[in-house]
Amino acid sequence: MIDLDNYLKQGEPLQRERGYVWHTAIGLQRTDGLKPSDYLIATANRNINSDITLEQAQSLIDSYYKTRPANVTETTRTEEADKVAVRIAMMLAEKAFSFSLVEYIAIHRRLFEGVYKFAGRIRDYNISRSEWVLNGETVYYASARSIRDTLDYDFSRESEFSYKGLPMAQTAEHIAKFTSGLWQIHAFGEGNTRTTAVFVIEYLRTFGFDVTNDIFAEYAWYFRNALVRANYNDFKSGIHATQEYLNRFFANLMFGEKFVLKNRELLVRAKTEVPQSVPACVPVNVPANVPVSVPVSVPVKITVIHQKILSVLKENPYATTMQMAKIIGVSDKTIKRALGTLKTAGMVERIGSDKTGHWTTK
Repeated sequence: MIDLDNYLKQGEPLQRERGYVWHTAIGLQRTDGLKPSDYLIATANRNINSDITLEQAQSLIDSYYKTRPANVTETTRTEEADKVAVRIAMMLAEKAFSFSLVEYIAIHRRLFEGVYKFAGRIRDYNISRSEWVLNGETVYYASARSIRDTLDYDFSRESEFSYKGLPMAQTAEHIAKFTSGLWQIHAFGEGNTRTTAVFVIEYLRTFGFDVTNDIFAEYAWYFRNALVRANYNDFKSGIHATQEYLNRFFANLMFGEKFVLKNRELLVRAKTEVPQSVPACVPVNVPANVPVSVPVSVPVKITVIHQKILSVLKENPYATTMQMAKIIGVSDKTIKRALGTLKTAGMVERIGSDKTGHWTTK
C-alpha cells in the first residue's frame, strides 16, 4: 500500500489529496482479493510526488504490461489490479459526476475496458459466487432478465428521496440501503463491488462528503462482506439478512464514527439446532395430557423476487399485485406465487379484504 502516513506528515495538501486517492484506488482491489504489483506502487508514489501526471502513470502501466518479459511472475489478475487501480485514481481525481444509470454503466466501462470483454455491458446470464463470509454459499443476485428494470427502479427511488432534515444515523443507513440494493443486482459479470464503490464515493461527494479517505482503503474487504451479509438469508439455519454491518461502515465513512470493523464478526454461524426430543416453544413444565400448539417452521429459500416484494411492501403496504408486477418487472402470476410463499413463511400477512386491505411485513 501507499505510505500514506508519510504524505500526511509532510503537510502538503496536493500530496495528501493524491495520497488518499491512490490509497483508496489500491485498497479497493481487495474487494476481489487482488493485490497490485510493486511497480504500480512505485508509479503511484511518483505521481503523488508530482514527478509524473496521472495520465503518464496510466501510460507507464499500460506500457509495462505490453513490454514485460513472458517469464515474469505477475499473474493476469495482478495486471487487472494495476490497470483498474490507476483508472480508479484517475476517476477519483476528477470533479465530474451525474447520478444516473448511464454514469454507473460508464464507470464499469472505464474501469474494465481492455480487461473484460463485457466492460460496460449488463450481463445476459445468471451468476453465483462462493463467499468466504457465507462459508462457501452465494448471495442470490438479480436474474439476467430483470436487471435493467430493477436498476431503473432503484435509481428512480433514490432520485426521488430527500435527505433534507434527516438525522446523521438515518442518512448513513439510507445510503447503505441504496448501496446494498445496487450491489445485490450485480449488473455486470465481474467488477461489481469496485464499480459500486467508485459510484457511491462520487455520489457522496455531491452531498459534500470527502470520502476519499482510509476507510474504503483499509476496510474494502469488510465493505464487500458487509454487502454480502446485507443480502443473504437462510431461515432454516436461523440466518437473516442484516444491514447493521454496512451501517457501521458508512457511519465511520461519512461521519467519522468509531465503530470497530472486524471481518470475523460477519462470518455466518447457524443457530444451534433444538434437539428433536424437545420441540421449540413448548414449556418444559406443561403436563403431558395438555394439548400444546407447536409452531411449524417452514424452510423457505428467499429469492430476488421475494426480496423485491418485501422492499416494495415496506414502502407501500397497499401495493396491488399488478403494481408490484410492474415495478419488479415480472408477471402477475409470479407475484401471486411469491406472495403465497412469503405468507406460508410468515414473512407477510394480509390485513383486511383483497380490495381495501393492506400488507404487513415481518
